Amino acid sequence: MKQKAIISLVVSLSLSATNAFPQDPDFYIFLSFGQSNMEGYAKPEARDTVGIDPRFRVLEAVDCPNLGRTMGNWYTAIPPLCRCSTGLTPTDYFGRTMVANLPKNVRVGVINVSIGGCRIELFDKDNYQAYTATVAPGWMKGMIREYGDNPYGRLLEMAKLAQKDGVIKGILLHQGESNTNDQKWPAKVKIVYDNLLKDLALSANSIPLLAGEVVNADQNGTCASMNAVIATLPQTVPNACVISSAGCTDGPDNLHFDAAGYRKLGERYAVKMLSLLGYKAKE
Repeated sequence: MKQKAIISLVVSLSLSATNAFPQDPDFYIFLSFGQSNMEGYAKPEARDTVGIDPRFRVLEAVDCPNLGRTMGNWYTAIPPLCRCSTGLTPTDYFGRTMVANLPKNVRVGVINVSIGGCRIELFDKDNYQAYTATVAPGWMKGMIREYGDNPYGRLLEMAKLAQKDGVIKGILLHQGESNTNDQKWPAKVKIVYDNLLKDLALSANSIPLLAGEVVNADQNGTCASMNAVIATLPQTVPNACVISSAGCTDGPDNLHFDAAGYRKLGERYAVKMLSLLGYKAKE
């Protein structure tokens, strides 16, 4: 009897330890992926590295000794939010705007897995290996390698970790420059979106997908014609919303936003997400 009591106590203590840090319903998780504009191209300015509310968190998706960050751990979301030496990204001011407008008990966490120059096919779990082997240029392969040669797999791995801590509320996408005028792009995005929800045990079409436009024609965007294709995404993914890039300033290459452009675009992602969650952004 004494032995049974000891076993019972051990089991009870184990269960208590397992449930010591339960999933927090007030920790909102957002997955972000794409190519260089989601990765972050512009160098953060001084104003971008200060005054960050610790309620805004980033789950590091790679090991970054230079930042004192280890893959799979949460940190205050000080840029860079993608890899160890990337730049400012829409997720920076998405998260800042979110926490500024959500109740004080709500935290926001982002996971950013993005690869400069990649086509959407790199995130197709059934075709990424062929893409890496036959399409991806040599300079891109080192970045892919940082994600264990499987960016989708790394995003999924980190998302599953995050689900232990909070609740996934949405997906942010910025990609399209490398698929400019690809009429099949919406269907390819749907494949990635559907796979993510299924692999994360989320109901089909259960969370919003926010897709940002590429650098707009009003900034002489080199790939601005792709915005007409991006505009059709909600016809293929019912829960998709398109985020306008009109007026978001860009750099000299007309492909990448400048820091001010990233701030404005990130805020727009947040304003839309807040409305979908039932909140209104402060003026």
